[in-house]
Amino acid sequence: MSDVLQKSWLTTIERLGNRLPDPAYLFIIGTLFILVCAEMAVQLNWQVEKPSADGSTRILLARSVMDAEGIWWWLSTLVKNFIEFPPLGIVLVGMLGIGLAERCGLLPALIIMAGNSIKEQYLVPAIIFIGIMSSMALDAGYVVLPPIAAILFLAAGRSPILGIVASFAGVSAGFGANLFITSIDPLLAGFTETSAQFLDADYKVAVTSNWWFMIASTFVLTFTGWLVTVKWVAPRVAGIAYENSHIKFESENTSDINRAAVIWAGIAFLLLLVVVLLAVNIPGAPLYGDGKRFPRWVEVTVPLLFLLFIVPGVVYGLKARTIKSSKQFAKYMGDTIADLGPYIVLAFFAAQFIAVFKYSHLGEMLALAGGGWLASLQLEVGLLLIAFVLLACVGNLLIGSMSAKYAFMAPVFVPMLMQAGVAPELTQVAYRIGDSVTNVITPLNPYMIIVLAMLQKYHRQAGIGTLVSLTLPYSIGFLIAWMVLLLAWVALKIPLGPGFVY
Repeated sequence: MSDVLQKSWLTTIERLGNRLPDPAYLFIIGTLFILVCAEMAVQLNWQVEKPSADGSTRILLARSVMDAEGIWWWLSTLVKNFIEFPPLGIVLVGMLGIGLAERCGLLPALIIMAGNSIKEQYLVPAIIFIGIMSSMALDAGYVVLPPIAAILFLAAGRSPILGIVASFAGVSAGFGANLFITSIDPLLAGFTETSAQFLDADYKVAVTSNWWFMIASTFVLTFTGWLVTVKWVAPRVAGIAYENSHIKFESENTSDINRAAVIWAGIAFLLLLVVVLLAVNIPGAPLYGDGKRFPRWVEVTVPLLFLLFIVPGVVYGLKARTIKSSKQFAKYMGDTIADLGPYIVLAFFAAQFIAVFKYSHLGEMLALAGGGWLASLQLEVGLLLIAFVLLACVGNLLIGSMSAKYAFMAPVFVPMLMQAGVAPELTQVAYRIGDSVTNVITPLNPYMIIVLAMLQKYHRQAGIGTLVSLTLPYSIGFLIAWMVLLLAWVALKIPLGPGFVY
C-alpha cells in the first residue's frame, strides 16, 4: 500500500510540475503580474514608512510601470537591465574555464581516476565525496560517476545498485556543497546582491561568502551519506536481485585515461596556484591588500576561477591531443556558451522581472512591510532559516532549475529576511540547502531519467518509485544534518566565508 501511495504522490508531483511553463515564460508572467500589482498599489495609494540612517522616516509609494514615465523608463533601460544583470557576466566568464576543462576530458578523467583508486572499505564514503565534489564539473557527475560506481561496487562484490544510488545522492543531494568555489557561488551571489540592494544600494555579496560553511558541509554530508547508506539503504538494496552478465570490467570508461596528461595538468594547476598565492601575500603584488569592500583576491574570484580551470584544461588537451588546434580550443568554449543558451534567455527575462520589481518599489515595500511583521514576531534567526530551507525544498519539487527558483525567491525573501535580522548570505546558504537535498526525489530533475536508465541495466523492474524510495533516506538525512550544521554555525557566529561577517 505504501508503494502505491508513494507512486501516486510522485505521479501527481510529476504531472503538476510538467504543466508549468518554461522558466523564461514564468518570468514573463511574473513581470506582467508585477505590472498589474504596481498599478493597483498606485490606485489604492499604498504607502510604507521607510526608516533612514539618521533616525527619520520617509513615505515610500508604489510607482506605475504602465504610465508614460514608466514605459519610457523600461524601454530606455531594457538593454541595460540585461547587460548589467550581475549573474550573467559572472556565470559566462566562470563557465568558459570550467566548460573547456570538461570538454577536453580533464574533469571526467579526474572523476574516473579518483574512483579507481578507492579501497573497498572506503568505497561508500569515497563515492559520496566524489559525487559532492563533481559539481565542479558542471553536470558531468550525473553522467560519469553512477556507471563507474556501479562497476566499482560490482568488482568489490557489492550490489551495483547501491553504487548507483550512493553516487546519485552525492552528486544530486550534495550539489550545493564543495571544497572549492564552483559555478554555483557566483550565480547565487549575483542574485543575492541584486536583491539585497533593494534595501541597501551599496550592499555587496562576495562570491566566497559561503565558502567555509560549504567546506564543512562537504565533510558532514559525506559522513551522513555513509551512515544513511550503511543503516538504511544497503539493507534495503541487499534484498534486490541484480543482473551483471553484460558488464565488462575492462571498460574504456575506467581504463582509457591519459594519465600523463592529467599529471601535466596537475603541475600546471599547482604552478598557477603558487603564482596566485604569491600575488595575494607579497606586498605590492596585484592581489595584495583590500579592495573596495573585500580583500582584492575575493573581488576577482571569478577571473581566478576561470584561469585555474582553463590553464590546466589547455595543458591536458594539448598533451592528450583532445585539443589539436586553436579552432578546436575556440569550439570547446563556443560549445560551452551554446549550452548556456537557455540560461542566457532566462537571464534576459529574469533581469527585466527584477528591474521592474525594483522600479515599482513593490520589492522594497513588501520587504519593509513583511520584514517589519517578521521582526514584530521576534522569531529566532534559526526558525526563520529553517522555514526558508523548507520553502526551498517544496519549491524544488515543482521547479527544477536552481537559478530560476532563486531568481523568483531572492527579490522577495532576501530583503524581507534582512528586515528580520537575517543576513543575505545566510538566506543564500539556506536556499542552497533546500535546493540540494530534494534533487534526488523530484521527478523534475532532468538527470533522474538518466540515472534510472542506468539502474534498469541491473534491475529491469526498477521505476521512478524504486529510485525515489532508495534516495529518500539520503534526502531526509542530508536535510537534518545540514540544518543542524547551519543552526550550530549561526549560534557560534562562525563566518560563513571570506567576505562575510555577522
